[in-house]
Amino acid sequence: MSTDLNRRKWIKIACVGLAALPLVLASRQSNASTNLTLRAQFKYKDTPQENMSCVSCLEFIPGKSDKDLGGCKVIPGDDEISPRGYCTRWNTM
Repeated sequence: MSTDLNRRKWIKIACVGLAALPLVLASRQSNASTNLTLRAQFKYKDTPQENMSCVSCLEFIPGKSDKDLGGCKVIPGDDEISPRGYCTRWNTM
């Protein structure tokens, strides 16, 4: 009888873990976010324009490395700004 209870307990734990797995994976994917409204308003693109790129803009918030995506002070809530990107709010002053 003790073996049956241990087996049932293990099965319940496994089922709860499997049921929670999609929620955990979904929360990891939703960590990255973009602000599509402001991107469109400022005509953001992932490529530089002439010699102007986000990495040289004062509003750019760098990622973990020089090549990682970062953020932008004028596009709040967006953490997928390319250092090689560009928008009409590019600023060096």
